[in-house]
Amino acid sequence: MILGAGNAQLNKQLEQVKHAFTDLSWNEIGRQILNKLLLIIVTALLFLIILWLGRLIINHLFLESKRYQLLKNKNRLATIRTMTLNIYRYTCYFFFLYAILSEIGVPVGTLIAGAGIFSIALGLGAQGFVSDLVNGFFILLEQQLDVGDTVAIGQIKGTVTAIGIRTTQVTSADGTLNYIPNRQITIVQNFSRNNMVTNVDIHIAPSAKLDQVRQLVEEANQQLIANTPELREQPVIIGPLTVNAQLVFRVSITVTSGTQSQVVSKFLAAYLKKLHAAQVPLSWEGREHSEN
Repeated sequence: MILGAGNAQLNKQLEQVKHAFTDLSWNEIGRQILNKLLLIIVTALLFLIILWLGRLIINHLFLESKRYQLLKNKNRLATIRTMTLNIYRYTCYFFFLYAILSEIGVPVGTLIAGAGIFSIALGLGAQGFVSDLVNGFFILLEQQLDVGDTVAIGQIKGTVTAIGIRTTQVTSADGTLNYIPNRQITIVQNFSRNNMVTNVDIHIAPSAKLDQVRQLVEEANQQLIANTPELREQPVIIGPLTVNAQLVFRVSITVTSGTQSQVVSKFLAAYLKKLHAAQVPLSWEGREHSEN
């Protein structure tokens, strides 16, 4: 009897569930889902258009600034442009996410107002994001880096290609693109802010006449100075030195940062041409040493 009563109760509950599903308007549910999907697609397209137009306007404004030289430092202008595009993109992403959640019925305002969601966000990594954001702001404010600068950050050395609100991109000499979180940028060696001093070493034989070598080097310098705009100061003749147990005749030159290799190669080729023409005995081809 008890078993029969239990079966009757179960059948009654199953019947109620069946009636509930039968009473549902599946057409209405399908229509609501389709409307939500269409609304999401329209919103996505709208935000894509806004993102595209905003980037177009920002690029145009910075192009005009470059044309009228409102900011003389081109690297600084490129840095501000990159940062502005990053901020604009993340702002668009935030409002897009807010709009999508609102459209599907999520009470975004209530969630943001609640302390619980903020605590969860911090636990999931927002704390690191905030650190990146703050450090990126001070990097920009203190002008530690600019796009186009040659820098060394930790073990990474290369050219800064972009500075974002979260990461800084540095391209190494071999083409490797490194993404460095801004919070990890603590010590920066910037090789682009000052002129660079580099040495041209001519490996001469011990039998070479030093007075003759000096005269030929001075003649080459006079010819090169007028044709080398990268040269910042007059070349300084150091004279004979021993480097790695080899006799060298050293010339120190100060050049614009980033042009050391090209200028050294140019000067060394001119020196060797003069010395070969004068039949000055050499040991082996020179090499360069750079210093800050």
